[in-house]
Amino acid sequence: MSIQERLSKLRKQMKEKEIDIYVVPTADFHQTEYVGEYFKARKYITNFSGSAGTAVITADEARLWTDGRYFIQAAEQIAGTTVELMKMGEPGVPTIEEYLSDTLKEGGCIGFDGRAVAMGDGLAYEKIAAKKNGKVVYAYDLIDEIWEDRPALSEEPAWILKQEYAGETAAGKLTRIREYMKDNDATVHVLTTLDDICWTLNMRGNDIEFFPLVLSYAVITTDWMHLYINEKKLSAEVKAQFAEDGVLLHPYNDIYGDVKNIAGGESVLIDPVRLNYALYRNIPDEVKKIEQRNPEVLFKAIKNPVEIENIRKAQIKDSAAHVKFMKWLKENVGKTRITEMSASEKLDEFRMEMGNFIRPSFEPISAYGEHCALMHYTSSPETDVELKEGNVFLTDTGAGFYEGSTDITRTYALGEIPDIMKEHFTLTLMGHMGLAGAKFLHGCTGMNLDLMARKPLWDRGLDFKCGTGHGMGYLLSIHESPAGFRWRYRAGETAVLEEGMVLTDEPGIYIDGSHGIRLENEILVRKGVKNEYGQFMYFEIITYIPMDLDAIKVEMLPEETRRQLNDYHKTVYEKVSPYLNDEEKDWLRRYTREV
Repeated sequence: MSIQERLSKLRKQMKEKEIDIYVVPTADFHQTEYVGEYFKARKYITNFSGSAGTAVITADEARLWTDGRYFIQAAEQIAGTTVELMKMGEPGVPTIEEYLSDTLKEGGCIGFDGRAVAMGDGLAYEKIAAKKNGKVVYAYDLIDEIWEDRPALSEEPAWILKQEYAGETAAGKLTRIREYMKDNDATVHVLTTLDDICWTLNMRGNDIEFFPLVLSYAVITTDWMHLYINEKKLSAEVKAQFAEDGVLLHPYNDIYGDVKNIAGGESVLIDPVRLNYALYRNIPDEVKKIEQRNPEVLFKAIKNPVEIENIRKAQIKDSAAHVKFMKWLKENVGKTRITEMSASEKLDEFRMEMGNFIRPSFEPISAYGEHCALMHYTSSPETDVELKEGNVFLTDTGAGFYEGSTDITRTYALGEIPDIMKEHFTLTLMGHMGLAGAKFLHGCTGMNLDLMARKPLWDRGLDFKCGTGHGMGYLLSIHESPAGFRWRYRAGETAVLEEGMVLTDEPGIYIDGSHGIRLENEILVRKGVKNEYGQFMYFEIITYIPMDLDAIKVEMLPEETRRQLNDYHKTVYEKVSPYLNDEEKDWLRRYTREV
């Protein structure tokens, strides 16, 4: 069935339900960034497969909003579908709310599946409808009505992350959460975000491809944690652990009825960004609602000492695998047939050799040449191209080890590459090292520091249309709030940088139709000196892979950047060489030589 046919069927359902505008977000019922196959409604109705975007359909228009990471990809995927691309943040492009306000007729109706729309968004739609004397309808999943072969909800088993990896018991985490609830006068905490629930219970699973999360909801009270989950996922061992921790089990969908029975005297802690609109509307009006960010968000972002030690081990493993891969790539390109997909598979082979490898931590980006300009490109049998000398190869991939998740990007020169690519590589390296070397006072957020990565680019009229870095989860979501690096305000990503947070540093340059460069390490926030000016902070680089010396124009490097690069490469050799054979050590010595 074509996208036009799907849109026609959707519009028929809209007409029957008297809905004038229907909103289809990317999210599942838990506001998860990346979703399972069952929840890919927006992809179904637009053909756009990126991880971020919202479709808005009227009787005669279909529009797709997405961010700068996906402009090129989205334009290609929706070509010929009648869906119009709305480039978020670009001049003259209205926001979704502005479009709804302008488009909704007097007395009109905005429809959406309230389970898949965040509370804050649903309330915004309410206000827009009220101004037009209209209404919102959130009880219908109209995509489900037309999606004949929709995949089933996952029933993959859940498992418990051992203490040697988690570093804190579920009971200890629940104690901290309840202390927060008490300090904020809350008696009930409704929790829907999968990474927050899985972190609390040290639970992992396989309900979303690449991300070890488990479909579930939770309600935490002063005495119990009520977990709403398909019990088929739980072994006797997992159930016994939950019983020991005071966790009561309920069917997955029962939460929608149960929250209706919260007593009027209770005070419910909810996160308006992370709670879905349907659950919010099901909580009785007379119940006091305390709207704050879930405490679990900051708790899990600040890694405990056991997690940090494990993350260091995971990074060493992945760095060693990357060094082996880099050597293999450099020595074999142009001699044997290597494609984007086979290169990605080879990297995972090296990862498997390191032990305790579970699976990739996100969908790999393995891109050659002009594909590198697509920030979130995914190679497929239809697009898989052979790697050849004379261009660049970009690999943005991650590994899920029991010791933690990784997210690493390198761009490699394959043979001799054009001068402009070397210039762009060198500028990206300058920005990368600029942020990595930042010293700053406690109280800074990522917005304060983002300029350090962009300055070499901005000085030359260049930029990249995405954030510079994001928080990292521990075998959870690969993009983890509440801290990140970006120059433009983005709600939910403005937390103060605290010791123990792990983030990525990944500036880039993307030239449509030609090439792209991205360099990404993970960095750990550390405390530095404390003096009369306050507590100073710095970043410790915890990824140890050479920056390709074949792609650098050394004469462009400022002296400070050159010193940083040489120091970094010295550390790379010290950290990784013990995991290599003699031939690999000799090769690494050449690619970490001083410049």
